[in-house]
Amino acid sequence: MAGKVATPGTGILLVTANVGSLFEDPDNLQKTWLREFYQTVHTHKPHFLAVHCQEVGGKNYEESMSHVDTFVKELLSSDAMKDYNRARVYLDENYKSQEHFTALGSCYFLHESLKNIHQFDFKAKKYKKVVGKEIYSDTLESTPMLEKEKFPQDYFPECKWSRKGFIRTRWSMADCAFDLVNIHLFHDASNLIAWETSPSVYSGTRQKALSYVLDRVSDQRYEKVPYFFFGDFNFRLDSKLVVESLCSSATMQTIRAADTNEVDKLIFRELDNDRKVVLQLEKKLFDYINQDVFRENNGTLLLEFDKELSVFKERLHELEISFPPSYPYSEDSSQGKQYMNTRCPAWCDRILLSSSAKDLVLKPENDEKAVIYDNIGANVCMGDHKPVFLSFRIAAGAGKPNANKHKCCVVQ
Repeated sequence: MAGKVATPGTGILLVTANVGSLFEDPDNLQKTWLREFYQTVHTHKPHFLAVHCQEVGGKNYEESMSHVDTFVKELLSSDAMKDYNRARVYLDENYKSQEHFTALGSCYFLHESLKNIHQFDFKAKKYKKVVGKEIYSDTLESTPMLEKEKFPQDYFPECKWSRKGFIRTRWSMADCAFDLVNIHLFHDASNLIAWETSPSVYSGTRQKALSYVLDRVSDQRYEKVPYFFFGDFNFRLDSKLVVESLCSSATMQTIRAADTNEVDKLIFRELDNDRKVVLQLEKKLFDYINQDVFRENNGTLLLEFDKELSVFKERLHELEISFPPSYPYSEDSSQGKQYMNTRCPAWCDRILLSSSAKDLVLKPENDEKAVIYDNIGANVCMGDHKPVFLSFRIAAGAGKPNANKHKCCVVQ
């Protein structure tokens, strides 16, 4: 960075990545994924790096957990990360415990130049200095340095267990404390059911689960501090409204299953133009004639249908999205920009901030250009999700109650 004056303050890089695909095809995808990740770290040069992973081990986690250990060892020992001399890695690998298993992984890397960084012990209710590199995998339930919960079973659609929950850690640096919450919310099980109502029943389930985590993080057990939620929220576009918009001049044909008479498929055809098929919709098929609509201008025309966060506008904030929907990308390692035709593309992977965290990121003395919210690996295959990152700086003393009018570490 010759010729540039280094921006003062502590550089923070937050990354969320659903890494399920990496463990299905580690030989092809992992190398590319790591190269793009290291490039992002090199570009932003954070002092504090937090990586929140979901679906650690992939869908066949019983066979793939060995790949997870290889992946983590590579992260900890790679040349690109050699200046990060302290690390904490928390991997939920205990897949035999159905009522606890979330497949979440939270990884934190501290640059050697970062002094005076502490992590909160939730049991002792005090901060501890971070030294060395430590990995925790089997005993997250008993680790006092985090809070981990799987959602209550009645929150799960049809009460079927799946790998959904959250992990919370708390950190203190530059006189400022904050919570980092890794979260994975419920997906849309069926495109047909998602299409039936606006908003969909699935968005209601996600809303309930996110409210649960917000209430847990801001309850009376601990001092309130700014919080960052980053993970796979599984937020989807309002399917009914998107289909109406994409197929505004089309007719709909309904195909029902012979045995149950339930809707099996919806086919939308143009009124003229040889009744060309515009969209086919099945439980796990969203086959639209023109994928470019999701890529042009980074898909931002579709942001009007991205409504799930609006319910939380008093409690959660987000920087402006200027990257295309983060899911579902093709898992073909030769396809970097192609979406799979399984789901309507959506911004599932997000970084959300409490009001006080937003104040911390967007302080007047911060150069706006120093705050970047974007994806990683835009042009290459990163698996079915593109990782999303937020890069910013915390000024020294930002958290002192009198340091600014926001009193960021006192008020939420």
